[in-house]
Amino acid sequence: MKAKNLLKRITADPKILGGKPIIRGTRLSVELILELLASGATEAEILQDYPHLKSGDVKACLEYAVRSSQNEIYVDLERAG
Repeated sequence: MKAKNLLKRITADPKILGGKPIIRGTRLSVELILELLASGATEAEILQDYPHLKSGDVKACLEYAVRSSQNEIYVDLERAG
C-alpha cells in the first residue's frame, strides 16, 4: 500500500482527543499505537488487542511518524527548558 493511501487512515478532529491524530473511525491515537510498538508490542499483538484495527492502520501510524520526523507534517513540540 502506498504511503499516500496509508495516511488517509489518519485524521484529526479537535472534538476527539483534543485534536490528536487518530486512526480514522476510532478513538485510538497514533501516539498510542507508536507507544505500543516502542514498548515492544508486535503488530500481531496490537491487532489482537484491538480487533477492529487492520494492519494498514498500524502501518499508517508508522508512516505518520516518519513524515512527522521529516517535517512533512507539522507537529507542535514543547520548547526545551
